[in-house]
Amino acid sequence: MILYVVRHGDPDYELDSLTPLGKLQAEALVKRFTVHGLDRVYTSPLGRAKETAEPTCRALGITPEVLDWTSEDETFKYLSVPKPDGGREWSFGSCRNTEYLDRVKELGDRWYEAYPFSECRAKEGFERIRDGSDEFLGSLGYERDGSVYRVIRPNDEKVAVFCHYGAGTTWLSHLLSISPPVFWGTFLINHSSVSVIRFPNDKEGYIIPMCLTLSDCSHILAADLPVNYENWIEY
Repeated sequence: MILYVVRHGDPDYELDSLTPLGKLQAEALVKRFTVHGLDRVYTSPLGRAKETAEPTCRALGITPEVLDWTSEDETFKYLSVPKPDGGREWSFGSCRNTEYLDRVKELGDRWYEAYPFSECRAKEGFERIRDGSDEFLGSLGYERDGSVYRVIRPNDEKVAVFCHYGAGTTWLSHLLSISPPVFWGTFLINHSSVSVIRFPNDKEGYIIPMCLTLSDCSHILAADLPVNYENWIEY
């Protein structure tokens, strides 16, 4: 099985929709996915993810299914901390501080005990996505067993999930058995980017997911759209 984890296009967060640029990015994904096709498409319940998936689904004649556990709003409730001005922000912004990241690494599987994760429901939030992922992949034929998967039903399908940054990076950390703070602190995924994970059908019955590409934006280049990380970093 090939799993595509797709972040939504450039968003208007206030309206939970895509900007004009985001709509062009969503259209660019059509060519990306019609080359080899898709068998299944899933989206988060939020509008910007559904809107990103819509052109691809229309082109391929696929009706998408909603995965509630990939919702960014729900993920934010668990993984956010209070700001001085009274608002809230993602807790994992601190993972990009070198000294802090070293301290979190020392805690290993108890990373959620470190500040600021200890000030929110980070452990519960991660487990929510972990459990949703395990149930989802189990339905596709791959049963989680520790840090590997048991192949209970060989699957050669191509499956795309259109979701978000917070939920997506948290999910990818689980799929690849990388500590969430390490993943949050060292990997970024761009708007409309495609991360490709291969689930081989090993004859021995147990497999390790393989990351073929992370945050691929080749479709943006092919469409002559600007390649900027969140309209911030030119690369």
